[in-house]
Amino acid sequence: MNVTFPWPPSVLSPNVRAHWSKKSKAAKSLRRVCHLLTLEAGIRGVPWDGDIHLFVDYYPPDRRARDQDNMIAASKALFDGLADALSVNDKRFRLHPYVKEEIGGMVKVKICEGPTA
Repeated sequence: MNVTFPWPPSVLSPNVRAHWSKKSKAAKSLRRVCHLLTLEAGIRGVPWDGDIHLFVDYYPPDRRARDQDNMIAASKALFDGLADALSVNDKRFRLHPYVKEEIGGMVKVKICEGPTA
């Protein structure tokens, strides 16, 4: 199961010092968009119990250097929207992030039962 999400807004980065209401609005919007994109991709649940492995490929919008851990933190609302669509608790997610060299401004997620890509 694969789904492509938009790049998280910069205001969601842990390094940005923005007003809480601006961050909250961006997070709610991203969560809703990711929920809808997951449903649109025909993904409505997982047919297994236990861990859900997410192979997350980050395609940055430009060539600026970014920290992988900050990308994951900025993607919290993205993963929440995915969990909403799958009707699961996001504590089941096991992330396997990878930052791609290509520019794209998107996040591609492959959902698997086991840790093999």
